[in-house]
Amino acid sequence: MTLPEHDLQPLVVQWLPAQRWFAGKGRGTRAVTVRRIALLASGPPEVSVWLADVTYDDGTTETYQLPLVLRPELVATLEHVLLGSVAIDGEPYWIYDALHDKDVTQEWLIGIRDEATLGPLRFERLAEADDVPVGQSSLVTTAEQSNTSLVYGDQAILKVFRRLEPGINPDIEVHRALTELGARHIARLIGSVTADLDEQPTSLAMLQEFMVTATDGWELAKTSVRDLMAEGDLHAEEAGGDFAGEAERLGVATAEVHADLARAFGTSVLAGEDLTARAAAMHVRLDRALQIVPQLAEVEDGLREAFDAFSSASKTAALTTQRIHGDLHLGQVLRTVHRFVVLDFEGEPTAELQSRRAFDSPLRDVAGMLHSFDYAARHQLVDSPGTAQLEYRAEEWAQRNRTAFRAGYTEASGHDLDGDEAVIRGFEADKAVYQAVYETRHRPTWLAIQLASLAKLSTGDAA
Repeated sequence: MTLPEHDLQPLVVQWLPAQRWFAGKGRGTRAVTVRRIALLASGPPEVSVWLADVTYDDGTTETYQLPLVLRPELVATLEHVLLGSVAIDGEPYWIYDALHDKDVTQEWLIGIRDEATLGPLRFERLAEADDVPVGQSSLVTTAEQSNTSLVYGDQAILKVFRRLEPGINPDIEVHRALTELGARHIARLIGSVTADLDEQPTSLAMLQEFMVTATDGWELAKTSVRDLMAEGDLHAEEAGGDFAGEAERLGVATAEVHADLARAFGTSVLAGEDLTARAAAMHVRLDRALQIVPQLAEVEDGLREAFDAFSSASKTAALTTQRIHGDLHLGQVLRTVHRFVVLDFEGEPTAELQSRRAFDSPLRDVAGMLHSFDYAARHQLVDSPGTAQLEYRAEEWAQRNRTAFRAGYTEASGHDLDGDEAVIRGFEADKAVYQAVYETRHRPTWLAIQLASLAKLSTGDAA
């Protein structure tokens, strides 16, 4: 039984733009073609991996991974992931996103356990065969935006990459290296799936241990802010939900992850002209952002001064570079009983793969986490009437936890961040400009959070 490409193609054209992981929303699409690259199970039901190649009006292309299951009957529990129906040999079949079909998601585990090769697909196992939880039922998580992740029981999580790029995904590359190193602050890599496409390896999926007792760092921080806002007259350090101890431990964990990355991949030094080029790129991004977020004009002069100071920092000290996380914030960490675990080493999801694999300053990660504390501090003000007292409490919480994080990082790394203010401020301002554009396009009510942060960064008040 074979699903004809010409029958599937119109279904994908209608279905693909509605998926939350589809990055081409709002862009004019010229053409969509589909091709099957592997048969995982002949069935019934049949399970296969397809690719959708999307060509946009500007001539650029993107490739998306579509694992599909072909069923001879309607399945009510899969209605939300139905692409449509086709007739094959005169009989009707219904096509679903296979990652949501618990009856067929074992195929990925079996492939990794057995280190299988299916056409261009290569399944790799880094752990013992018994560590692959074959037999455990799968559940698709709801938090993932750019990929699809499945949790198997309480043992493992499979991340399936949707938008594909030639080359090994940094998340697999980094986790493999840190797993082999025995790094403490990561989820151990169990296996991965790669396809040889157009004579280049392309990452399709990765399987990691699942932190069953862990709590999301963003949720912990939000709870702390909520507790403080509910207090009458207590300061942040007096409130029962004070987060500063966790922030300091997170600073320690971040420094230790950076040390592990340096051991695994080495280090380099960013030359002065490279730093100048980075600052110039920040100015260009601000130019573009001003066209989308006109409110940035109020802080433009201060931000440009921050970017100029970033450029000048190379005149006093060399900037060490290495592999970093690249998109570090409170939502990228988990708090287990014993430690913080850092997730998602893919880097900035909209950036090209090669730039996400490039060396960068670990201070960029520091700036990203510091900025995340501002996000957490002010998120409750989005839905609540702003009062002078609540504004004061948000700022107090942010500063207390930023200071604690910096102290933890300095203690663990032996590197005093006080000497890097210009670099950290430049990185954080650049991140806040990016986020202001994102919020304007996707979450307009959250733009106020970015504008408040940018007001501080433009004057150098953020610490």
